[in-house]
Amino acid sequence: MSEANPEGASFATCAEAVEWLTRLFPVGEKPGLERMEALMARLGHPQRGLRFIHVAGTNGKGSTCAFLTRTLMRAGYNVGTYTSPYLETFADRIRFNGENIAEADLLQLANRVKPVVDELKQSPLQAPTMFEVATAIALLYYADVARPDYVVWETGMGGRLDATNIVTPVVSIITNVGHDHMERLGDTLAKVAFEKAGIIKHGVPVVSAVEQPDAIEVIGDVARRRHSPLYLMGRDFAPSPAIIGQDGQTFHFRGPYRHIPDVTIRMNGAHQVKNAAVALMALEALRHRGELRMADADLYAGMREAAWPGRLETVSDSPRIVLDGAHNPEGAESLAAALRSYYTYRRLRLMLGMLSAKNHTGYFRHILPLVDTLIITEPEWFKKLDAARLAELAEPLKRELKPDMEIIVEPDWRAALDVLKEKTEDGDLAVVTGTLYLISDVRSRIVRRS
Repeated sequence: MSEANPEGASFATCAEAVEWLTRLFPVGEKPGLERMEALMARLGHPQRGLRFIHVAGTNGKGSTCAFLTRTLMRAGYNVGTYTSPYLETFADRIRFNGENIAEADLLQLANRVKPVVDELKQSPLQAPTMFEVATAIALLYYADVARPDYVVWETGMGGRLDATNIVTPVVSIITNVGHDHMERLGDTLAKVAFEKAGIIKHGVPVVSAVEQPDAIEVIGDVARRRHSPLYLMGRDFAPSPAIIGQDGQTFHFRGPYRHIPDVTIRMNGAHQVKNAAVALMALEALRHRGELRMADADLYAGMREAAWPGRLETVSDSPRIVLDGAHNPEGAESLAAALRSYYTYRRLRLMLGMLSAKNHTGYFRHILPLVDTLIITEPEWFKKLDAARLAELAEPLKRELKPDMEIIVEPDWRAALDVLKEKTEDGDLAVVTGTLYLISDVRSRIVRRS
């Protein structure tokens, strides 16, 4: 523990502030934006005056944010980026021009927010959650410290009642709708789409790659009622099938205002072409409204340079290990398609750890037909699914989909990673996938050796 805090501040070090933040788990949480509205009022409404690009969706939010951030930066704009969960440190959530918030700024802002949190804790609104407080700190940082031209602003979960929905953006993005968080967002894709569509604001354009007819109908209805122009992939814009090259994949973009040929991205997977096209359409919508100036050279360079850790990321060549944070059926489907199209290997060794509230059976149906060795482990997170239970769910599907697949259960993810390395021979491919809490720890161990 640190020595006495200066000037009566709650925290003397950034580590103390982060420990406090990460312990703000919801207890009897009331859904809604009332606490965020109360936080913003007490903090002087820092969200006002900032220009947000609000990004929601089941999958692809982080990659879309990466395309937007890098391209805007290339065009000379100062860009804030708020994403979750963090991959290596808490400060990953709050970035400015690609750099994490400085520890001194995080400490100062946490001390500023702490008394307001304590005040709300004693009110009928109950204590704010970690995500609500982190969101408030991000808004203060962008409003009072960094002052970016744009804030690329990712939702945490859903949209309508998400803490990030306290803002009014210049453009809204709904990447897609899938089977995730359905215990919170609704038991049908239409209900999930309604929650995602909650980020659509009156008169603000919205860009989406949603494909399911029911979800399209819901999003279209909300956009019409709010007089928001809707740019829908497949109807208003579309990427051509990508040509896979040594240094990435190249596609042509067809939009309502112009065609953009030969766009190259480094991220692998057909789903990343869709994410890139969504980002391009959002930028084109802003350009059409006169809110953005961008030379084509900067657009091409930004799209080509964009990267997002933990998504089909190669972190070791010997043995060959790829990380991918696919954690729901749609993510597993995209991962399986990428493994078929973008990688060659003799045997696939897959290490997997999941949270409890997921569609594990749907996930397995997409990925198990490709797997030769399945190593089941556990993330270090309180909502984890026990490895033994996950193995029980995999066993009947093994008999149906891949009878000769080997299943290894190792709850300790460090030991599981050692097994993965031992099993992966020359010509094999090792993939670590599942919850980003597992991806974060594995990536730190391999890349940062920490």
